[in-house]
Amino acid sequence: MKVKSILLIGLGRFGRHVAMRLNEVGQEVMAVDHDEERVNKVLPIVTSALIGDSTDPNFLASLGIRNFDMCIVAIGDDFQASLETTDLLKELGAKHIISRACSDIQAKFLLRNGADSIAFPEGQLAEWIAIRSSSDNIIDYFELDHEHAIYEISVPESWAGQTVSDLDTRKKYGINILAVKREDRLDTSVTPKMVLKEKDTILVLGKRDVIQKIIDS
Repeated sequence: MKVKSILLIGLGRFGRHVAMRLNEVGQEVMAVDHDEERVNKVLPIVTSALIGDSTDPNFLASLGIRNFDMCIVAIGDDFQASLETTDLLKELGAKHIISRACSDIQAKFLLRNGADSIAFPEGQLAEWIAIRSSSDNIIDYFELDHEHAIYEISVPESWAGQTVSDLDTRKKYGINILAVKREDRLDTSVTPKMVLKEKDTILVLGKRDVIQKIIDS
């Protein structure tokens, strides 16, 4: 899996959750918020963090926006700031912008002002509840886009005792095993020789329908 450089702006509850998930899958994250307390909370789980106003063109320009593979605008308490930030990121040459929206109207404005895609936390929460309740084997779920997601699942019974190389999930299913959680410890150094155990849980990345079939089988 290629490690991406991601700029995350807005560190409220949703932003912190995104930071946690990105950290779990080994991505490089620079986090930004105007609130010092919020920045301090995420320092242990991000590559770097800065206090700053994302609506200030000079501040954003100083971050080197073109160097990031993705920019996520997770501001939820100030739509005007979210809109201005999205617009400025586009002007500064951001490669891909994902902006948070709380309604379809907000989404339309954000898309018109530079967002490449939209995140609906409230809608995703409802979907998470539906997906989580569909199977006892699903521990957590994080949607990346309409087709792809990261699932934390119990090791399927037929996979237990096999190595990652034996399973060859990338070739057979097009999914990647990102990490293994064993006895509440998360190991992101997944090697071909690692043997999956019955009580392990794994983080897998791939197409949602494919992962769902594996869970249901």
